[in-house]
Amino acid sequence: MKDIPVHQLQDRVSSGLEIRHFVPHEKLGKGEDLGAHRDDHYIFFVMEDGIASLMIDFDELHLQKSSLYYILPGQVHHRIRATEADGWFVAVDTLLIPPDYRDVFENQLLLQQPFYLDERQLNQCCSLLGLIDEKHNQDEPTPFNISIVHSLLQSFLGIAAAGFVCLSSSRSSLSRPAQLSHQFKKLLVQKVRTLKSPSAYASQLNVSESYLNESLKKVTGFSVSYWVQNEVILEAKRLLYYSQMNVKEIAHVLGYEDHAYFSRLFKKATNITPLSFRANYRK
Repeated sequence: MKDIPVHQLQDRVSSGLEIRHFVPHEKLGKGEDLGAHRDDHYIFFVMEDGIASLMIDFDELHLQKSSLYYILPGQVHHRIRATEADGWFVAVDTLLIPPDYRDVFENQLLLQQPFYLDERQLNQCCSLLGLIDEKHNQDEPTPFNISIVHSLLQSFLGIAAAGFVCLSSSRSSLSRPAQLSHQFKKLLVQKVRTLKSPSAYASQLNVSESYLNESLKKVTGFSVSYWVQNEVILEAKRLLYYSQMNVKEIAHVLGYEDHAYFSRLFKKATNITPLSFRANYRK
């Protein structure tokens, strides 16, 4: 293996969401024993009962009954033990996570710990996830089905974000590269429409471009350029999904005068044209 593999959610689903309920002693399906890898999306676990163990960026994590946990895009992870676990697995395209929720999740950078749900919270989460699963996988989708699924998902993400606000850790306990990575990603969300070059972000953060790149690679495994493109494509997806702007207008809003170049950039990153993406997500 030349590098740590990166798994893309779009290779498995077109709705931006993958959800399943797992039970104790469940046999892995073909291709599910993935080994150490990164994902380009968020993963959430809700443990109803039992125990499970994961390795997250060299730290072994133990999940117990009534716990909620998530894995950030880019974090290296693999399953150690899950044969006694009973709960939910939810993979979510970053597009579907509102910026204020993302800020909560990414504030926990390198330090996220399981959030333990009380009985009421656990019941709420499991009821929501059960309904999401039912609507997402029903044989004959109803009108607005994907929109309904995404709306229900927002409720679950809100509960998760509200819980993790309580677990915010002191920024001083983070390493300098981790602090800088968080500052960069927060700045990126704010400036992605106007700033595209790594040197511009380094200047805004008062560090050298090489040090910023080194820090990002150490913490996330990816370069500054990767995260800039990733955020551009994410913002493009948001505009394609939520707005009525055409592709030319979206390209200009994102700082690209040549909309044909923007369309090629989008297709190269996603393997799908902007209009095809819009059509798939608005089914």
